[in-house]
Amino acid sequence: MNRLTRVMAVMVTAAPLALAGAFASGPMARAATVYPPGGPDQTPVMGWSGWSFLRLGATAAQVEGEAKALVSTGLAAAGYQYVNLDDGWYQCPGSQGPNVDANGRWVVNTASYPAVGSENGIQALAAYVHGLGLKFGIYETAGISSQAVAANTPILGTSDTADDIATKTAQANYNCGGMEAINYSAPGAQAYVNSVVDELASWGVDYIKLDGIANSNGPDVEAWQAAIQQSGRPMVLNITQGSYTITLAPTLKKYANQWEFAPDIELNGPDEGAANSCNNPPYTGCLSVFPLTSYTDWSDRFASVASWQPYGGPGGFNDYDSIEVGDGSADSGMSLAASESQLSLWSLGSAPLILGSDLTSSVTNAYGTSASLTPTDLGLLTNRSVIGVDQDSIDASRIAIAGSPGNGAGDQVFAKVEPGGDAIVGLFNTTTKLSSSPVAIATTAAAIGLPPDPNGYQVQDLWDGQSVVVGGQATFDLSSAGKISATVPAEGVALYRVTPLG
Repeated sequence: MNRLTRVMAVMVTAAPLALAGAFASGPMARAATVYPPGGPDQTPVMGWSGWSFLRLGATAAQVEGEAKALVSTGLAAAGYQYVNLDDGWYQCPGSQGPNVDANGRWVVNTASYPAVGSENGIQALAAYVHGLGLKFGIYETAGISSQAVAANTPILGTSDTADDIATKTAQANYNCGGMEAINYSAPGAQAYVNSVVDELASWGVDYIKLDGIANSNGPDVEAWQAAIQQSGRPMVLNITQGSYTITLAPTLKKYANQWEFAPDIELNGPDEGAANSCNNPPYTGCLSVFPLTSYTDWSDRFASVASWQPYGGPGGFNDYDSIEVGDGSADSGMSLAASESQLSLWSLGSAPLILGSDLTSSVTNAYGTSASLTPTDLGLLTNRSVIGVDQDSIDASRIAIAGSPGNGAGDQVFAKVEPGGDAIVGLFNTTTKLSSSPVAIATTAAAIGLPPDPNGYQVQDLWDGQSVVVGGQATFDLSSAGKISATVPAEGVALYRVTPLG
């Protein structure tokens, strides 16, 4: 596919204040950030997760292949460091809940993750990932298995038991079930979570995805962070949603390192949910997970970036779910324009960049065969200028939306100002009719938070690298600011870095 057609124009406007006054005057001013404890990364995590493509059928060999591909493709060198194992790594015999050890903790699914010498399958996989210079993540849900409660297993290092801390209230675990909520007023509750995290630390885990969280799970978030602190091993705590809302945001900001609060962007395959045995071996009901997503399945994140903007910052980041760019438009479900838009919006929001596509040359699993990583998508994923926008750890504000004065249907504009004085602005055409004509979207230097500069600005297109210098003594009006406009295709974006030259 040819490069997207974007026409950039920057000019002096006679009365920019009429446009700027219709929106916020610039990105929201941020208060001093209080870092959550224990976060090893003060910038958004970058890496890969097995959920989108490999799903519950993932094996150690497949995950090792993806980890190796992170390095061989150059993605690791570009900053993608985490290899995150999702659901399915533990034994799930049925609705009675995960199998547990003598202390009520999940046990490894040895069929998919066989032991290697004296190491269990998860330890061995973590060691392999670490041997490549990468970091290893794992999946958990809050609560305790009903099997532990039924057997009244002892809590390691205490005289308490599983039955002492269980509330008998169901706790979300989507693919296995059989989990019960924990009563944190019980003496052994924190000790139980500590024992789980200590075991994960001993296996070499660097990142914990804690799933199934609702507004009522604030005590779980706090307890898991406390457990990480006492373990002595730095680990990222990633909180993912069951049904929580922005009400939980202050707790997340205080105790977590990143948080995903919206439903999955994956389509889960055209047949998932419509056939039997989709989520259980041998997965005969699932014929494919492709396409992974579509523009309309993640376009609600425009509103999420706007509403959650105050809560993200160094050490704690808003997570908008996985990046599905990688295996071409057929498998990703996105046009090239949509792929650039997803990466641009996530980067403007300084969100974790966790890839969901297959990175290897080809993988066949229970859900189908991937088309593998394409050169075009690899170029998008390793664009250093765009990655730099993500890694500045600043959340962009939405300064214009469709229906605002001066903006047409489908237009949205996000911007942020970096400490060095540069501004980053994304001009999005959210129209989904691909056959529609490109539209002109405009903003001003004043609207994105920059002061007038008599020397003008350098405006760089971060996707194609082209720059123009605009303004200057001869043409720049000190009473106004430069107008920045672009002609943007449907589902597309113009992503610019604007640098005052004064």
